[in-house]
Amino acid sequence: MIVNGLSVDVEDWFQVGAFENTISRADWDGLELRVGDNVARILDLFDEAGVKATFFTLGWVAERNRAAMQSIVNRGHELASHGYDHTRVFTLTRNQFSADIAKARSILEDASGTAVTGYRAPSFSIDARNPWAHEVLAEHGYAYSSSVAPVVHDHYGWREAPRFAFDPVPGSDLVEIPVTTALLGKRRLAAGGGGFFRVLPYSFTRWAIRQVNSDHRPAVFYFHPWEVDPDQPRVSNASVRSRLRHYTNLSRMTGKLSDLLGDFAWGRMDELAAKERSRSVKWAA
Repeated sequence: MIVNGLSVDVEDWFQVGAFENTISRADWDGLELRVGDNVARILDLFDEAGVKATFFTLGWVAERNRAAMQSIVNRGHELASHGYDHTRVFTLTRNQFSADIAKARSILEDASGTAVTGYRAPSFSIDARNPWAHEVLAEHGYAYSSSVAPVVHDHYGWREAPRFAFDPVPGSDLVEIPVTTALLGKRRLAAGGGGFFRVLPYSFTRWAIRQVNSDHRPAVFYFHPWEVDPDQPRVSNASVRSRLRHYTNLSRMTGKLSDLLGDFAWGRMDELAAKERSRSVKWAA
């Protein structure tokens, strides 16, 4: 059985892309922090299923939840970087991005006592506008990135990028592991988790992962701690579209995850990247 990559993008309910124009970063410290308790629920869920995963974590979160970072590592999971405060990479200069990933890594390593070698851009925000971001990650010595969504989407997407592992920086060991897409004819469909997993029937995700695995490739799946928290505060002044994206089927998420964890084999992203590196294609924008 192919071992697929299981990942959690660790951010709190108010730090998501859907609310980035509604909730100011200046107000974050005055809001209820729920991510620590939600991470604990996820760790218990993973223990019950007997799986390991990678937690791509914001430095901002790690500063305020050191115990959660230590629990992630102590229970056999990988701690990786999601940047400092969920700023989309294509809004940063090269120097700003370099400072952001250095700051986040320092915080994560200090909180957990373990080395951080993996990175995922907030909202998969490495794309055709900022291919230099991979060069910066290579300069900082990252082993892998999982920051590209090779689809068209209103919030993100790099349609031309390969669907599977590729080498984005010539002469570097850095490997990019894109989030999973499925094919319907010639059309690529986002199928790696997030809101698509909550909103669409479980059968869609099962079909997509089976399709990828039938090509002898591992799928890459992600979700967020706030998605297992149906009791989180409601942001009433966000747009209807944003609220639908964020709140739909939260109460069903844990059950669907349990089905997913039982139907497929899952592992850490660093282990998946090490295996995929040997057959990654050379592709630089």
